[in-house]
Amino acid sequence: MNKLDVQALNLFYGTFQALKQIDFTLGNCEIAALIGPSGCGKSTFIRVLNRMNDLITGCRISGTVLLDGQDIYGALDVTELRSRVGMVFQKPNPFSLSIFDNVAYGPRMRGMRNKAALAALVERSLVKAALWDEVKDRLKDQATRLSGGQQQRLCIARSIAMEPEIILMDEPTSALDPLATGRIEELMVELKQEYSIIIVTHAMHQASRVSDKTAFFLLGEVIEYGNTKEIFTNPRDRRTEDYISGRFG
Repeated sequence: MNKLDVQALNLFYGTFQALKQIDFTLGNCEIAALIGPSGCGKSTFIRVLNRMNDLITGCRISGTVLLDGQDIYGALDVTELRSRVGMVFQKPNPFSLSIFDNVAYGPRMRGMRNKAALAALVERSLVKAALWDEVKDRLKDQATRLSGGQQQRLCIARSIAMEPEIILMDEPTSALDPLATGRIEELMVELKQEYSIIIVTHAMHQASRVSDKTAFFLLGEVIEYGNTKEIFTNPRDRRTEDYISGRFG
């Protein structure tokens, strides 16, 4: 069974159709990259996967989205869904709290009160996010004092602390310098050992480096989805080839 199985997904904002008959699957411990021009539906699509579009007035969805075979728009509680499907945004968005409290925030909201268990979870999450060695002596410092790259890794640790099964990343390196970008890319490959990841990216080289599968979005449709190497070296659709080669987009 796939970790994620999307079938015939359509999404409307009022009368405007933003997503059209999307079919998509994601396996366990797999990275999928979503590429395509701005405004083609990539970010809208990943927001479907943890129901962030529920907050938008006039948003209407049809089709099926299954997480481990369970319909996320059925009986699955939204709070449970968002703990199982985490999100990391384009710009780092740490809370105005300490480094420790940023990572502990979600588990505390879920009722974790044991101080030793919380401390162990925070350390484990920061280690997995490749940030522990840099912050272990200043966990009480404000998270906003970290560098941009560190803040983004903190946001990844905050997501990991909720013990998700899938991590969604919406252009997570677009606001970072090349060095920090490289560290996040290395981190994604490391995290794949335990999590499934979907990354939205405009960087073709990033998609080709870190992902197992790539989906090319255009005007709300998935034009092509398959093995990353094949998408980049032997795409089936001329539009995919034109986009990857820089002839449009």
